[in-house]
Amino acid sequence: MRIGIVIGSTRPVRKGGAVGAWVHRIATERGDAEFELVDLRDYGLRLLDAEVVPSDAHGEYADEATRAWSRTIGSFDGFVFVTAEYNHGVPAALKNAVDVLWPEWGNKAVGFVGYGFDGATRAVEQWRSIVAATFMVAVRPQVALQNFADFDGDDFRPLDRRERELTSLLDHVVRMTEATASLRG
Repeated sequence: MRIGIVIGSTRPVRKGGAVGAWVHRIATERGDAEFELVDLRDYGLRLLDAEVVPSDAHGEYADEATRAWSRTIGSFDGFVFVTAEYNHGVPAALKNAVDVLWPEWGNKAVGFVGYGFDGATRAVEQWRSIVAATFMVAVRPQVALQNFADFDGDDFRPLDRRERELTSLLDHVVRMTEATASLRG
């Protein structure tokens, strides 16, 4: 079972890299799944401008960056999205990365590790609606990392309880990934 930890911010200066590394470190200590860090910044995806909408493309995309992204996402059975919150919403780059694909997301579990002023709670609630539209299955536990509690300026220093919260999230992602395996064929 392969679970992708997707860093959803592509900004040059971001907190998502440190958060993603933390999630990956804790996840790989588990031994119940293969966890891989996926940095959206490495893909250079264009804004959704395909002539054929992804739901009608049957996994065949004209743009090479989208094809590379498709191969990566298609190789996973479940996900953890590391998401910021920008202006009370989801990051455009990660939303676009979801939008440019279609079948690669279906029937896969996803959990959310949010970070921001209020732990990206509004963005995560928006994500729950978005991923449901792509037939993903969102788990209920989430990690909400707050700027004033879990960061000292730009330095990531999670509260002690965050590791327990992440463990619960990962437990649920692994179980839901197992539960949805037959749906993926």
